[in-house]
Amino acid sequence: MSLRINDIAPDFQADTTQGTIQFHDWIGDGWAILFSHPKDFTPVCTTELGYMARLAPEFGQRNCKVIGLSVDPVDSHLKWEKDIEETQGYAVNYPMIGDPNLAIAKLYDMLPAEEPGTSEGRTAATNQTVRSVFIVGPDKKIKLNLTYPMTTGRNFHEILRVLDSMQLTAQHKVATPVNWQDGDEVIIVPAVSDAEAKEKYPEGWKTVKPYLRYVAQPGK
Repeated sequence: MSLRINDIAPDFQADTTQGTIQFHDWIGDGWAILFSHPKDFTPVCTTELGYMARLAPEFGQRNCKVIGLSVDPVDSHLKWEKDIEETQGYAVNYPMIGDPNLAIAKLYDMLPAEEPGTSEGRTAATNQTVRSVFIVGPDKKIKLNLTYPMTTGRNFHEILRVLDSMQLTAQHKVATPVNWQDGDEVIIVPAVSDAEAKEKYPEGWKTVKPYLRYVAQPGK
């Protein structure tokens, strides 16, 4: 099953370090980030899980829940969490999904559907495609999908930036330009006519081309 932006995020039931969840019910009416890991006790992921614990309040302020996944059992995750707190200085404060049967990794197209076996005996190298980030919106649709190599730690500040952009553009008829940061100018989307733009932005905007119109970020 190939997943693309605007596909419904597959629902599933799973055991986590904070109890059993039904994914769509767990998301509720907010946003969610699912980020996956190829194996417990791996070095790059250890740093990522600790840093995400540090940033989790930032995501919470944006009405966005965080959940991790690794293709090992929950009891292994709980042992790993002790190492994460010891080495990174932050206790994991969000649920971690156990996926020892590889079911969710396959459901989210991180491993081939025909992949045999369980997490037992597998290595990070054989699971290396289980290094993805999915952002899911309140409508349960996938809004972003990124997959990283094992040797490259993820930049969660960039994930926050993208979340800010998506929440802003979902509320207003704007888009965010290259390297946009919260508070920067935004772009009026082409579907908004100049007449409509005058109503929405009576203080005016800057036209570079008819299709490229910059305006101050709404709400700032």
